[in-house]
Amino acid sequence: MLIDRRLQTRATELFGVPYPVVQTGMGWVAGPSLVTGTAEAGGLGILAAATMTVDEMEAAIAEVRSRTERPFGVNLRPDAVDLAERADRLVAARVRVASFAGPPPAQVVKRLRDGGVLVMPTVGARRHAEKMAELGVDAVLCQGGEGGGHTGSIPTSLLLPQVVDAVDVPVIAAGGFHDGRGLAAALAWGADGVAMGTRFLLTADSKVPDAVKSVYLSTPVTGTVVSSSIDGKPQRVIRTSLVDSLESARITRLVRAAANAWRFRGLTGMSVPAMLREGMAMRRSQQMTWSQMAMAANAPMLTRATMVNGDIDAGILPTGQCVGVVDDLPTCAELVERIVAEAVAALDRVAPH
Repeated sequence: MLIDRRLQTRATELFGVPYPVVQTGMGWVAGPSLVTGTAEAGGLGILAAATMTVDEMEAAIAEVRSRTERPFGVNLRPDAVDLAERADRLVAARVRVASFAGPPPAQVVKRLRDGGVLVMPTVGARRHAEKMAELGVDAVLCQGGEGGGHTGSIPTSLLLPQVVDAVDVPVIAAGGFHDGRGLAAALAWGADGVAMGTRFLLTADSKVPDAVKSVYLSTPVTGTVVSSSIDGKPQRVIRTSLVDSLESARITRLVRAAANAWRFRGLTGMSVPAMLREGMAMRRSQQMTWSQMAMAANAPMLTRATMVNGDIDAGILPTGQCVGVVDDLPTCAELVERIVAEAVAALDRVAPH
C-alpha cells in the first residue's frame, strides 16, 4: 500500500491507521459490518455502543476483532450511568479509541488513558476544545454546524481554524465532509483528518435498510432541518412530516417522548432505579427539566425505527447537510480509495510534490 506522505498526519500515527479518515459512531448504524469495512479500508471505524447494553457492546467488539486486526474505536455516552463499567471493558478489550459525543468525566478519561485507550470527545466550540485539552484527551473531533445528528450553529469553516489554533492535540474535522477535496481542505485548515457520518451511512457496508438509503439519496441539500423538538437539543435531520408534526405539537411531542424513553429503557436492559439515577445525573450535569429528560431518550427510539426497522413514517433520519451531494452506495473500500485519490489530486493542484 503506497501512501502519499501528505496524508500522513498526527492522527494516522496516533490511531495507527493508513489514512486520516474517521467513520463516526452513529447510533443503530455503526455496527460491526460498517466498522470492519472502514477499518479494512484503512480508516478508523467507530462502533456505536451508546444504543447497546454493556454485554451487547462487548459482543460487538469481539465480532469486529474477529473480522479485522486493524485498530477501531467505540463511541460511548458521557452521561451513561454504567460508563465506568463500559470504560473497564474497553480497556480489557484493548480498544484503540473511545469517542464521546460530549465531555467525558475526568475520572473516566484517566481510567481509559491509564488503560491504554485513546480518548477523543466531540466539541462544537473553541472553549469546549480547550477544556477537553486541559482534561488530557488525546484528540478532539471538531464538528461544525453542517454535521448530522446533534450539532451546533458555527459553520465548520469558522469553527475548525479556531479549534486548531486553540489546542495542541490532533484535531479531526467533521461537518459537511464527504469526499477527498474536503479532506484536502481540512488539512489546509490545519486539521489532522476528517470524520464522516452520512457518507459512511450511505455505503454498501452499512446495514441501514435500502428503502431508507433511497430517501437519503433523494434528499436535496435544502431538505434538512435543525430541530430541538426531538430530544430537546438541536439535531439535524431530514425534514419529514413526522418532524414537522413534532415541531408543531408540544403536548403530543412530550407524550411520545415519554413512551419512547420507556421503550429505550427496555431495549438497553436498564432497570427503573438505574433509569432514575441516570435521569437525576442528567438533570445535575446538563441542567435539564423533567420534560427534557424524557425527550433525551426519544431520539434513539425514533432513530431505531428508521435505521433498524426501516419505518420511515415512524422515525427520524439524522443526517449531515452533505446528504444532498451524495448519490451512490460504494463499499467502504471503494469510498476510502476514492477519497484518498481525490485528496491527492487536490493537493497536487495546490502543493505539488
